[in-house]
This record gives sequence, C-alpha cells and structure tokens, in this order.
Amino acid sequence: MGSKKYQALLYATLAAVFYAINIPASKLLLHEVGPTTMAALLYLGAGIGVGILVLVNRKEAAQATSLSKQDLPYVIGMIVLDIVAPILLMLGISYGTSANASLLGNFEIVATAIIALLIFKESVSKRLWGAIALISLSSVLLSFEGADSFKFSLGSLFVLLATTCWGLENNCTRSIASKSTYQIVVLKGIFSGLGALVIALIKGESMPELSYVLAAMLLGFVAYGLSIFMYVRAQNVLGAAKTSACYAVAPFVGAFLSFVFLRESLSWMYLVALAVMVAGSVLVMADTLILSHTHSHEHTFVHTHDGTTHAHTVSHSHRHNHYLNEDKHAHHHDVAKLEKLPGARHV
Repeated sequence: MGSKKYQALLYATLAAVFYAINIPASKLLLHEVGPTTMAALLYLGAGIGVGILVLVNRKEAAQATSLSKQDLPYVIGMIVLDIVAPILLMLGISYGTSANASLLGNFEIVATAIIALLIFKESVSKRLWGAIALISLSSVLLSFEGADSFKFSLGSLFVLLATTCWGLENNCTRSIASKSTYQIVVLKGIFSGLGALVIALIKGESMPELSYVLAAMLLGFVAYGLSIFMYVRAQNVLGAAKTSACYAVAPFVGAFLSFVFLRESLSWMYLVALAVMVAGSVLVMADTLILSHTHSHEHTFVHTHDGTTHAHTVSHSHRHNHYLNEDKHAHHHDVAKLEKLPGARHV
C-alpha cells in the first residue's frame, strides 16, 4: 500500500504542474479566442486526446471497471460543473491578471475539503486541516502583496466561483474514482466541451482560426486531459481532500510562469509564501504516509499482604506512528506513564 501512496502523491503533483500551464497559456490565447469557446476547446482537447490514449492503451483501458447506472448522478454532476467552472475561470482570466487567477485557484482546496467533510463525510484529520490552513495562508500572503498583485474585482469573483464549482466537482469525481480513468476523462472532456461550445454559439462567439483552435485543444490535452487523468488516479488512493491539498503547487507554478512568459509582477513575498506552501505540502505528505494510532493495555497485579489478597489494575498505553515504505513499515512508541487506578479490590 505504501508504494501506491507514493505513486499517488507523484500523480497529484504532476497533475498540478500540468494544470498550472493552463492559466498563463490561456491568457495568451484569449486575445484571439472567446472565453466560452476557449473553455469548450480545452475540454474537447482533453476528451479527444485521452480518447486517442485509449486506442493506444487498449489492454489497460479494457481491464478497468466501467461506469454503471448507479454512477450516473455523479457523472451528470461532474459534467455540468465542468461546463460551468472553466467558463467562469476564462471570464476571470479575461477580466483580471493571470497571476491573480493562479493564486486564487488555491481556494479550490478549501472548498474541496469542506464539501468532502460536510456532504460526502470524508475524514479530514487535524494534520490535513493544518496543511489546508498553511496553504490558504500562503495564497493570502501572495494575493495581498500590493495593489498590483491582488485586486478583488469582477475577475476575482469569477475565479472564486469557478474554484467552488471545481470543489464540488472534485467530490463528485471522487465518488467514481475507482472506475475507468479513461472513461471518466473522455466523458468529462467530450460532454463538458460540447456543452460549453453550445453556450459559446448561443452567446454568438465567433470561431477562431484553425491554428488557435489546435493550440487551445493541445493545451486542453496537457492541462486538462493529462492533469485530470493523473488527478483521478491520485484521488482513488488519497481521497478528494488530500489530492486537492497536493494540488496547491499549481497556483505557484502558474504565477511563476506568468512572471516568465507574461512579465507579470512577482515579488519577494512569493518566496515567503512558497516556504509556507512547502510546509503545508509536507503536512499533506505526513498525513498521507504516516498512520497514527493509540492502543491501551490494562494489567492486573495480584498479591497477598497481611493475609489479604489485593488486585491492582495498571493502565499502559502507547501511540504508534507507522511510516509506510513500500510493503514494509517501521514504527516507534510513545509510552504513557504507568497509572495506578484508584482503589484496590479484594478477592
């Protein structure tokens, strides 16, 4: 089980890095492509690209468990939310800066964890809440670094609405994450893309030149298709809350790419916030790879004194931290102080 968790953490991190490319690259393409059309092309690129992967990896795809009728409500919820969320994000990017949109993306982590806890009854440990707090703090540190890096505008509101939609969508996807990853991503891509395309046509957005269509679809395959594919694989092992917390690296990579390619401002506060984010990420890894439990023993000692037999019960407890490493584990004990329970009983 340990190797699966390490692999899941790698998948979650790669998913975040691939997704981080989305916002700065989309900002460039939005000069030529309408926001709703852009959202449609991104998802269509994801669906078609992963569909091609299915043809290449037929054997692996055939071995996966297919979606069933019982999964239909989650699939519909996933598709509808995936139509709405990227449209809101593209609107947010078009009204605001790429760096700001990247940083605000961290609020998806909080939304995912709260929805996972309240609606889907997923366990969220104190360690994970601590990680979420640090990750959120790092986002706030970056977001409020001067007027240029954070402006609570209409663009910011659209991005926050998008992250909330994705928080709910993450939990819908978590409910079917054990099923075929190929099937999930293809359904997400094709149907969410077509839904957004219909909305774009209704809005009267014009279709861009073929070169921009292909560029947007290629971006969609990498930033949405491969990212979602790895995200779902990670979710199946880690759960929605932990996978979303691992995703925290995406806004930082996105902000850095915005600085490199779009020349958007990036201050020294980025490094401070990055350190806080790393601390949060370490907590996520600890929560994923270290299992803690406590067990207690009670020992009864019997002895005779002055012709009377006495029995003393002593409580003895220790806490184990198990560090998973492949199929082995090591642990250490924290032994509680021996406690003599009040009152001796006569037998």
